[in-house]
Amino acid sequence: MTDSHTRITKAVIPAAGLGTRFLPATKATPKEMLPVVDKPAIQYVVEEAASAGLDDVLMITGRNKRPLEDHFDRNYELESALQKKGDAGRLAKVQESSDLATMHYVRQGDPKGLGHAVLCAAPHVGDEPFAVLLGDDLIDPRDPLLARMVEVQERHGGSVIALMEVEPSQIHLYGCAAVEPTGDGDVVKVTDLVEKPEPADAPSNYAIIGRYVLDPHVFDILRKTEPGRGGEIQLTDALQQLAADEKVGGPVHGVVFKGRRYDTGDRGDYLRAIVRLACEREDLGPDFRTWLRSYVTEEM
Repeated sequence: MTDSHTRITKAVIPAAGLGTRFLPATKATPKEMLPVVDKPAIQYVVEEAASAGLDDVLMITGRNKRPLEDHFDRNYELESALQKKGDAGRLAKVQESSDLATMHYVRQGDPKGLGHAVLCAAPHVGDEPFAVLLGDDLIDPRDPLLARMVEVQERHGGSVIALMEVEPSQIHLYGCAAVEPTGDGDVVKVTDLVEKPEPADAPSNYAIIGRYVLDPHVFDILRKTEPGRGGEIQLTDALQQLAADEKVGGPVHGVVFKGRRYDTGDRGDYLRAIVRLACEREDLGPDFRTWLRSYVTEEM
């Protein structure tokens, strides 16, 4: 088990997927760069990591993902042009992404699943607990899930996963956790995990969503994990082994999240996320909500 007092500073963001559900938009543009209102989805995720104190970010990329690196790099020509125009507002927005965190990149190579993508982070992470953030799940900054997960990991050691209650009919879309209560209302102990079970076989309606704080012993397990569901190396399978034997890498706990989450991995949910976030913006919300009410009224 790792030292529960080790401060977590590293975040891993897998971003090597092909984004086939968003074709043809993602033929030449990484899905992570699709805008959610006026920021690419991936920037929300890096902002979340930085807000939780994780300022060392490793992004797992693949072919045609160079725009991700460019977005978090400086653009001196654009900055100079904006500065000459005296456009301080847009200049600050351009510089914001490059000042969020210390960014690192490694290519996954073969797309062998989330477990393999996490394993690619082993040389960078070393023997420290670390966070994994999936780019399809955007967590509202007013509901600091990751910070809570870090707090739980630093108290208990081991690994922590984010859980959300879903309708039983939807559990087959997620990894699913069997849990036991603890003394904290939003914290449960995870005793078993199943990847995308049929509703009749699901041990609960607690679905795993895209946030993890992991003990580095997970790397040893992932190196030995055979391809599972979908022919991919599943992170859920490795976590199941950690949950089954605390001596390997400490316990596995879950933080039950009841806050605002925006799913950008599905086209319909992506559009709904944009509408929800736009409606809540002070600069866009009032006019946009007025138009939206008018549009809905006309269409109904």
